[in-house]
Amino acid sequence: MRNQTAGDPQTHRKWKRKSLRQLSQQLAPAHPVSPHTVGRLLDEQGYSLHVNHKELDERSSPDRNEQFEYIQAQIEAFLDHGWPIISVDTKKRELIGAFRNPGRVWGRKPTRVNIYDFRSQAKGIAIPYGIYDYMRDAGYICVGTSADTSEFAVDAIVWWWTTFGRHHYPQASALLILADGGGSNGYRDRLWKYALQHRLVNPCHLEVTVTHYPTGASKWNPTDHRLFSAVSGNWAGQPLSSYDKMLHLIEATTTEQGLTVQVTLNQKVYPKGIKITDAQMAGLNIQKHETLLRWNYTLKPFD
Repeated sequence: MRNQTAGDPQTHRKWKRKSLRQLSQQLAPAHPVSPHTVGRLLDEQGYSLHVNHKELDERSSPDRNEQFEYIQAQIEAFLDHGWPIISVDTKKRELIGAFRNPGRVWGRKPTRVNIYDFRSQAKGIAIPYGIYDYMRDAGYICVGTSADTSEFAVDAIVWWWTTFGRHHYPQASALLILADGGGSNGYRDRLWKYALQHRLVNPCHLEVTVTHYPTGASKWNPTDHRLFSAVSGNWAGQPLSSYDKMLHLIEATTTEQGLTVQVTLNQKVYPKGIKITDAQMAGLNIQKHETLLRWNYTLKPFD
C-alpha cells in the first residue's frame, strides 16, 4: 500500500486508490486472501471509505500518471543503491499564543483562548518545514519564524543532512528529494534550485535529484500523511502558547508504526522577493531528465 496511499496532513485519515477486489487479486497467488480480509486489514491500518474530495482543478496535468510512475522508478533506483530519499513540504503557518487549536484533550476544564485569531495578538509565527526520511520512517521538522522562502526550505534540508543524514548514510553520494510542485520548493522557483546548488550540493559535495508531484497531487506526498498528520494529531486541542511548547509537542510525536521526530527552531530572518538572473541560472550544474523535464532534474557538484 506504500505507493497507493494518500492522506490528510491535518488528521490521521488515509485513503487508497485501488478497490478491495483489485488488491485481493494482486496479492494472489502468493498470498491468497479475500476482499473482506483485505478490508479488515486496511481498517486496522487506519484506512476507511471516503467520498470524493475537491482537490483537483483544471490545472491538473495530463502527465499526472506518468509522473507518479517516474517518481516510483526513481524511488526504487535509490533504494537499490541504499541512497537516502526524503519527502519535503511546508505545513501551514501557525500563530504562537493563546489561540484555538482544533481537537479535544482530556482535562477538568477547557483551556481559555483568544476569541479572534489576530496576528497582532500573537507572540510570533511558526512555519514548520517537514522532512520525512523514506527509508528510516523518521521525521525532521525545522520551525521557521520569518518567512517560507526557498532559502529557508534549503537551509532546513541542509540542517537535516549535516546533523542526521550524512551519519545515517555515510556511503551515500546522492540524495533524492520528493517535493510538491509549488511553494518554497516548487519546480518553477529559480531560488529553490540556486539555493540547492550553492547551499547543499556544492558545500556537501552531494548529487541531488529532485522529483516534483504533479499539480493537485500534493496529498500523495509522504510528508503530509506520514509526518504532518501525526504531528497535528499529537498537538490537537492544545494551544501553541510558546515556541518551546510547540517544539516539545512536535518532538513527542510518535506512531504505532514507530515514527520518531526531531525538531529545531530557525530564527533567521529570510527576505522575500529575491530574484535569480538568467546568468545565475546558467551557472548551475543542473541536468534535466528526459522524462517530464520540468518536474525532474539533478544538480551535481562542480569538480
